[in-house]
Amino acid sequence: MGKSAIQGQGLFSLRGIRSRRKLGEMFGERISIAEARKRAKASNRIVIVEISSRAAIDGSVDGGPFQFVNHSCDPNLYLRVAHGRVEFYPRKTIRAGDELTCDYGQSQHEGRLPCRCGASNCRRFI
Repeated sequence: MGKSAIQGQGLFSLRGIRSRRKLGEMFGERISIAEARKRAKASNRIVIVEISSRAAIDGSVDGGPFQFVNHSCDPNLYLRVAHGRVEFYPRKTIRAGDELTCDYGQSQHEGRLPCRCGASNCRRFI
């Protein structure tokens, strides 16, 4: 972890990582979708991933290091929800020292949060 040029704290690679191999998981408190939406509205920092139509994981509660993966419109990771887990995989080879990022896609921000990723293909809002 370290200071991110994108937002607050970020997660950084300590060594080079090849693409398509599971890198890790985000852990956290398993909550209902209703509770997830309630928490998202009351929080400045949203670390919630919906894992089904009825459940979500709140990574701000014991989420581990992957709760610090910031959004980028040109990410080096992709997020996969499988069997109730939130997994991260490299989209491409990642160099030591690179910040780990993923595209949040649809989020609780509902397209109103300005994006700070700085990518050439930035969509400007999350």
